[in-house]
Amino acid sequence: MDSLNGIHTFTRVVEIGSFTGAAASLGQTKSSVSKQVAKLEDRLGARLLNRTTRRMSPTEAGQAFYERCQRIITDIEDAERSVTNLQDTPRGLLRINAPMSFSIRHLAPVISEFMQQYPDLQVDLDLNDRVVDVVEEGYDLVIRIARLPDSTLIARKLAPFHRIVCASPAYWDQHGRPQTPGDLRHHNCLLYKYLSSGNEWSFISPTGEDSIVRISGTFTSNNGDALLAAARQGLGVLATPSFISCDDVLSGVLEPVLEDYSHESTNIYAVYPHNRHLSAKVRLFVDYMVEQFGSNSSWDKIC
Repeated sequence: MDSLNGIHTFTRVVEIGSFTGAAASLGQTKSSVSKQVAKLEDRLGARLLNRTTRRMSPTEAGQAFYERCQRIITDIEDAERSVTNLQDTPRGLLRINAPMSFSIRHLAPVISEFMQQYPDLQVDLDLNDRVVDVVEEGYDLVIRIARLPDSTLIARKLAPFHRIVCASPAYWDQHGRPQTPGDLRHHNCLLYKYLSSGNEWSFISPTGEDSIVRISGTFTSNNGDALLAAARQGLGVLATPSFISCDDVLSGVLEPVLEDYSHESTNIYAVYPHNRHLSAKVRLFVDYMVEQFGSNSSWDKIC
């Protein structure tokens, strides 16, 4: 059993490329992973990994050993799944990374409902708005709200959303309401730090013409709710996802403008590593999110 554990740990280090990422994916400490690999090398009498300060890579002997071990582990996992898939019940730890505002408002309640259905499941939800490395940091899945670049990861669409350009009525009364996107150049715009287009907001006119406006402002944040609070106080103009600002727009706290102009369609995705045998906990949770968000995204129905 110790040999199998060491082999499993070694293959995860090779696949992820670091002790830290392998430890996170296995639920172990970095020192434990390092000791298991060192013990395996001692038993085999060969160095399996080239170690640098940034990344691990297999030696020639390590690569050959990894390829044989990978086939063995796959056979063992297939044997186990032939039994556990009879129940097909999510269990164990599910590690999720997701944007903060979306998670607090919409994702956290869905996770709670899902866990009540499957009491053998544990969830570790990590909230931040930066783009994480799913494999390197050991997540089972991440939620991403953006246009996705090409990658080897699997992405499943959860729901669409649109962006709303808005500000407080007091701000509009003081500074005037823009009639075209170009008028935004003369306004104090609230800037989202992780916006892929930087300080440029894109619009599609009622006639279908694209336009890009370079905006500027005095307040930048990496969190949508911080920008929303600033807009409520009349600091400036906000271009924000409907799932964040919909309630404030409906209540009149924020007032939308340029409603005849649309933005490029954007979606919310569940992203996870490619795996020939997707675990029940990931597969069923993604299915559940699609069911909850897919055709029932309240933010786009009522706002």
